[in-house]
Amino acid sequence: MIKRIDITDTAKELIKQLKETHGELMFYQAGGCCEGTQPQCFEKGGYYPRMNDVMLGEIENCEFWVDKDLFEYWKYSHFTLDVLEGFGVGGFSLETPLGKTFKIHYRLFTPEELENLEEVKLMD
Repeated sequence: MIKRIDITDTAKELIKQLKETHGELMFYQAGGCCEGTQPQCFEKGGYYPRMNDVMLGEIENCEFWVDKDLFEYWKYSHFTLDVLEGFGVGGFSLETPLGKTFKIHYRLFTPEELENLEEVKLMD
């Protein structure tokens, strides 16, 4: 099965650092403007996905949720979680005090990949 989300080594290192400080983590990416365009990192349970939001998968044992409307727009795209130096638009994500920002890179799935995608989980 083809994963819908992957992670860079830089993002793995930052997640490891954040886990040491905050414990278990989760990610949520909304479909709105401003901070909603960036993935937000929270302590697990620090954000509650809404009905019909979509869990794309797990990265480093962290659930990665997206807004249902964002998923509809990007469902034919592969997500790669990365990190940029500097402050992003939002200030609620756990990496912000470290002067870093999580970022998603997108690419379209190939026709072959589309035939073998992992299933997503919907929030009940």
